[in-house]
Amino acid sequence: MPMKDDIDRLLDQAVKAGDVPGVAAMVATSEETLYSGGFGECRLGDGVAMTPDTVVAIASMTKALTSTAALQLVEQGRLALDAPALRILPELAAVQVLTGFDAEGRPQTRAPKRPITLRHLLTHSAGFGYEMWNPDIRRYKSVMNIPAVHTRTNASLRTPLIADPGERWEYGTNTDWAGKLVEAVSGKDLEQYFRDHLFEPLGMHSSAYQPTPAMRERMAVLHRRGPDGQLTAITPAPSPHPDAVPLGGGGLYSTAADYLKFMRMILNHGALGGERVLRPETVALMGLNHMGDCRVHELKTLDPTLSNDAEFFPGVPKAWSLAFQINLREAPTGRAAGSMSWAGLSNCYYWIDPVNDVAGVYMTQIFPFADAKSLPLFNDFEQAVYKGLK
Repeated sequence: MPMKDDIDRLLDQAVKAGDVPGVAAMVATSEETLYSGGFGECRLGDGVAMTPDTVVAIASMTKALTSTAALQLVEQGRLALDAPALRILPELAAVQVLTGFDAEGRPQTRAPKRPITLRHLLTHSAGFGYEMWNPDIRRYKSVMNIPAVHTRTNASLRTPLIADPGERWEYGTNTDWAGKLVEAVSGKDLEQYFRDHLFEPLGMHSSAYQPTPAMRERMAVLHRRGPDGQLTAITPAPSPHPDAVPLGGGGLYSTAADYLKFMRMILNHGALGGERVLRPETVALMGLNHMGDCRVHELKTLDPTLSNDAEFFPGVPKAWSLAFQINLREAPTGRAAGSMSWAGLSNCYYWIDPVNDVAGVYMTQIFPFADAKSLPLFNDFEQAVYKGLK
C-alpha cells in the first residue's frame, strides 16, 4: 500500500531525527480506516511506544465536541443559535467591551452594541480572547488578577470582550461559554453530557476530562522544545488546579483512534455504527461559513513557552463554521475548499474533507503550539494522504 508505506516512512524518519518524541496518526473515509500508525515514545527515553491508542491531552480539539453538544440541543429546540445567550446565562449580562486602560492602568469598558448569541460563541466572533494571543486580555488578567486559562476554572473566564459580538474573529474562551450553555439547559456537567451523548454512542471509551486508571496507563507525557531546538519531557506532569471544572474550550484527554470516530461521524452526516448523534442537515451547517465577512487571522504569540505565531496555510482565506475552521480555497496539501479542521495546543491536528471523503488526525505532545518540527510534519503527513488517494 503506497499510502501506508509513505506515511510510515515519513513519521518513522521524523522520530529517528528527533523532530518529535512520539506521534500517532490515522486516516479514514466515511466507511473505513485507511491508515493507522504510531512511532516513537510516549516519553522520551522510557521505551513505551506511542500508538493510536495512546492517551493524549487534546486541548482545543475539545471545542468541536462542545459545538456538537450545543447543536444537539439546538436540534431539540432547547438552545437557539441567534437568541441572546444571557437569557440562559444571566452572568453574560455583566460582560462589557474593553476599550482601554486609564492613566492608572485601570480597565475602561462599555456595554456591547448587541447581546452575545450561541452563533457568536461557536464562531469565535463573540469577542472573548485568550491571554496568550491578545495583549489586552493579557493585561486585563494581570491587572485584575484573573487566573490563566490553563487553570480550567470558572474564574479564568471572567474577562471582558475585546470587540463587539459579531464584528470580528477573535480566538478565545467563546466555546467555554458555549459549554456553560450546554450545562445549563441539560442539567449535566460536560463530562457527563459528553459521556451520555457523544462518547458512549460513538464508542469513544478512551475520552474524558478525568482520565480513568486504564487511560492513565496509556498516557503520553508533554514535552517542551527549548530555544536550542531540543525536546525535554515536562516532568512531573502539571497538577490540575483544585478548582478546575470541565470547560468546553479544552481539557479533554483522548486518543487518535477515539477522535477518528468523531470525525467519521461527521463524514457520515451525523451517524456512526448505527448510532445517530446529529441530523444530516446540522452536519451540513457545520461545513459552512457562519461568520460573514470576518476571517480567521494569524495568532501572534505573547507567550513563546505555550505557542509560536500560528496560522494554517497563510494566504488561503479561512472562515469559521459552527464548529471548525473552514478553508475557503483548496489548501497546498490537497485539502479541498470547504474542509473542516482545527488543532490542540499540544501540537495535535486534524482535518475533515467531505469533498474527498477523507479525514486525518495527527497527535504529538509538544509545547509550544505550531511547533517548528511538528506542524510541518503534520502538513507532510496530510500531503502524503492526498498523494495516496490519487
